[in-house]
This record gives sequence, C-alpha cells and structure tokens, in this order.
Amino acid sequence: MNVAGLMCALRTRCVQTFRRPPLLLPPMSVSSSFFPVQRCLQSTQPVPAARLPYRVKLSAGKRYAWCACGHSKKQPFCDGTHKAKAPSISPLLFTADKNKTVMLCACKQTKNSPYCDGSHLKVIYRDAVKYVKGLFK
Repeated sequence: MNVAGLMCALRTRCVQTFRRPPLLLPPMSVSSSFFPVQRCLQSTQPVPAARLPYRVKLSAGKRYAWCACGHSKKQPFCDGTHKAKAPSISPLLFTADKNKTVMLCACKQTKNSPYCDGSHLKVIYRDAVKYVKGLFK
C-alpha cells in the first residue's frame, strides 16, 4: 500500500480497495500541495524535549553542556543540533562541583537553568488545557 493509493481511495470514498484507478487521478507525490507541511527551519524559542525532568548523575569537575533549545537527540545534553535548528539559542555550559544526582530540566522553561524548578507542571497544565479545548472545536 502506498500513499498515493490510500489518498486516491479516500478521495473516491472507496474503503475496500487501496489501488489507484488507472486514469481517475494523476499520480501524487508526497511533496504535493495536498499535504500541507509546516516547516520551521529555525526557531527562536526553546521547544520542550520532554514533560518531566531528566535524572542525571554528574561527576565532580566534569564540564557539561545542557541543551537549552530542546532539539538535541542526546537530551538533556547538547549534541550541536542548535547550530542548524536554533542558532540564536546556545547551550548552557556548567561544571559539576561534586559527584551528585540531579534533576535537569527537559521542558526548557526553568528559571534555574539547567536544574529543574518545577516549571514543567505549567507546561503539562498548558498542554492539557490545549488538548481539552481541541476536543470541543
């Protein structure tokens, strides 16, 4: 089953077959204007990487780079993705003073970077309200 066949079946209201009729519709590509794709090449605001903080063991004297943009694949630490996706947001560099386990912010809304201050509760609440409002549209 391919995307073109599925879309053709949906357009012709044919739910039992997913084959495209030979001459009814021209072949569609994924980049067609039928699929509106919102692309945000660069962001100026951090995006939440997760809703809950990351529990991380830090080593004394070691330098860390906390991802402040939310685009890194190695959360909560930076992997350099911000250079392409959020060049205006740079990572926060910090050094652990002793061996300890801490909670590092994942929602990127903390006022005590890079440590969690409970701001994720506001993010969770905002997302829940947005979801409930979406149910009644």
